[in-house]
Amino acid sequence: MSLVDAPSAIRPGEELDLARLASFLNEHLGVTEPLEVRQFPRGHSNLTYLVRAGNRQWVLRRPPFGSQVKGAHDMGREYRILSKLSASWPKAPKPLLHCEDPEVLGAPFYLMERLEGVIVRTELPAGLPLRAICESFIDTLAELHSIEPGRAGLDDLGKPEGYNQRQVLGWSQRYEKAQTEPAKEIDDLGAFLRARIPTESGASLIHNDYKLDNVVLDPREPSRILGVLDWEMSTLGDPLMDLGTTLAYWVQADDPEELRRIAFGPTMSDDAPTRRELVRLYADKTGRDVSNALYCYAFGLFKTAVVLQQIHYRYRQGLTSDPRFASLGESARILARAGIRAIEGGSV
Repeated sequence: MSLVDAPSAIRPGEELDLARLASFLNEHLGVTEPLEVRQFPRGHSNLTYLVRAGNRQWVLRRPPFGSQVKGAHDMGREYRILSKLSASWPKAPKPLLHCEDPEVLGAPFYLMERLEGVIVRTELPAGLPLRAICESFIDTLAELHSIEPGRAGLDDLGKPEGYNQRQVLGWSQRYEKAQTEPAKEIDDLGAFLRARIPTESGASLIHNDYKLDNVVLDPREPSRILGVLDWEMSTLGDPLMDLGTTLAYWVQADDPEELRRIAFGPTMSDDAPTRRELVRLYADKTGRDVSNALYCYAFGLFKTAVVLQQIHYRYRQGLTSDPRFASLGESARILARAGIRAIEGGSV
């Protein structure tokens, strides 16, 4: 059985207008063959599709249906980041075509090259070396943080000064707008973070959603990362806050059952490093001071909880009917409780 990540049937309510897409691709790429479109699984934010025409194929990215979050899902920004970064960093996919006209598919979108490889999702495919994959995963994050934004043409991507304050206050405000019912644990975690906002540990290009299912592995050498996906939240900011988001996705074997129940990947295996080991690996690779990793981990949990709450809000407002979103409000509270436990325990 092939380990290469494969798309599946399109989820109800997320179908694309094939006639309009075919006309657009014919005009801009000279495509005349019939289109076949499938959807890549698991995404909760921007939607990702595989588009085939004869022996050619592309990946199409568009915003989620029904999203009304101001400033989110900027296809033009994501396209620009990849256009610049892929020219100097081979692990960034190469974008090919950007469409700003919402008349084509109901929202702006872009097409990029497909990176064919293995993506580790909920289950680890048999025989893959998880420990080596995790070490390569952290090495790649450190590699990203070492890129000079100016040399990549991305020095105007964000404002590193005051980044941490803007992030903590901004995600707090987003939570207020997306709240559907009282959640004391989220309120308490947000209050803790706002009262202790640290100064930036430095500035670098950051991904802001770096997790196992956002990297593509070489099927012939699975410990080698071919590419990094999903750049919609990337900017210039504190690299430790980026690491904190990665830690927030990292559920381990000794975590409470409620957190293990919503794990984002197979990181609970005995072969996987713990969060503390990830921090050490990152520190060894970068030489950075990671003494504030606990705060960054708690912030990563808070931010991810707010993202889930925003999606749950869309579901509750009837803007999407995806049944996966019905329980995300409770998932957000679980993440917040994990943040409070980490703070009380004094360790990631």
